[in-house]
Amino acid sequence: MTDQPTTSAVLWDMDGVLVDSEALLYEAERQLFAEHGIGLTPQVKAGFVGLGGTEVLAALAGHYGIEPDLPAWTARKIELATALFPQLQPFAPTTALVRALAAAQVPMAVASGSPLSAIEVSLSTVGLAELLPVRVSVDQVGAGKPAPDVFLAAAERLGVPPEQCVVIEDAVPGVLAAKAAGMRCIAIPSVIEPLDPRFEQADLLIRGGMATTDANDLLDWMGFSTDRD
Repeated sequence: MTDQPTTSAVLWDMDGVLVDSEALLYEAERQLFAEHGIGLTPQVKAGFVGLGGTEVLAALAGHYGIEPDLPAWTARKIELATALFPQLQPFAPTTALVRALAAAQVPMAVASGSPLSAIEVSLSTVGLAELLPVRVSVDQVGAGKPAPDVFLAAAERLGVPPEQCVVIEDAVPGVLAAKAAGMRCIAIPSVIEPLDPRFEQADLLIRGGMATTDANDLLDWMGFSTDRD
């Protein structure tokens, strides 16, 4: 496309973008809160999609007016989620895009709010681990999304300036983090009804979410032809 900045690297959020994990993460959180006598609902969780693993637990606990032992709760959530990982499925459009970008030798990294162990298991489960060896977890940086730390760390590891990176995200905190990092952002919302107006800050917004996402369209938007060597 004309007048489009150079794309030198693509930074991937994981949950809700590469892997269809949001429902599994919610189920792990539902079980965790149930163990403490709290009935977590999908409606409440929807307001906190996109926060990192520990941060989302803190936010949900705050919503219910409790003060949890966050390290213990986070460890328990990981345990519960790991038991559900065999059910994990990839998203076809983004998987196709990863494979096309890898074939074109475009540098890529995963920049996620999940623990590194969860990132590794998730990518291995859906067959993307070899194509995405560079991974940055929120646990390795100063602050989680919407702070830009995880994306800036991923760009630094790839040796690519932030302004030449494109972030692919499914949640508002990630979009805000990408823009704070000085990066362009493609938003593929995991929650489209209602669509949070803050998604409008993305450089490209796929309003219909993953169901209306086409890998070739995204390649074209980033400036890569579908037959690039």
